Amino acid sequence: MKRIGVIGGTFDPIHVGHLDAAAAARHALVLDQVIVMPSFVPPHRGQEPRASPFHRFALAALAVEPLDGYRVSDAELRRAGPSYTADTMRELHASGLRPAEIFFILGGDAFLDIAAWHAYPSVLEACHFVVIARGESTIDARLTGRPELAARVRPLDTRSDAQPAIFLVPAQTRAVSSTDIRDRLAAGHSIDGLVPPNVARHIHQHGLYGSTAEVHGRL
Repeated sequence: MKRIGVIGGTFDPIHVGHLDAAAAARHALVLDQVIVMPSFVPPHRGQEPRASPFHRFALAALAVEPLDGYRVSDAELRRAGPSYTADTMRELHASGLRPAEIFFILGGDAFLDIAAWHAYPSVLEACHFVVIARGESTIDARLTGRPELAARVRPLDTRSDAQPAIFLVPAQTRAVSSTDIRDRLAAGHSIDGLVPPNVARHIHQHGLYGSTAEVHGRL
């Protein structure tokens, strides 16, 4: 069986925290490949992405370019309407992947809102869910009030994973957000260390998020 990780999001822009989460999931679950999948219209976000789909795809591609075993997919960018995970999983199934071969990577807060997702609870059968618990997060304790989710949690060393399950991965991902990066760029501040250098270059070369030539000169 293949073990394919999928990490989705607006990636507006992609940053080192996203890469940390993907790396933690890949290591913990011995994933063969990780697919980074920028969304077109995020269904649970109040505003449209600041950068265009073209630039967000380009930024994601640049971020994973030096990493073995990673690739970027434009599947959600090509699909009109909200980028529902259930629809993406159906496309992956149609491509030949079985639900037990797909490991969907997301943060703890996003996962705990899963009851509000399109096609819940059937989406839980579409793939494994890999929940990244950053720092001292106690997401396992928070699941005690969600028995329908807690019953699906499996140990990380589980290998008889023919049925979709939930895996909790503790990880020390760097504390950075796309919102903070956009705010820093708009204020003319450096984003050194918050995004890969080639991502920063693309942002500044194209003036994304209000970035300035002066900040580019300091990179």
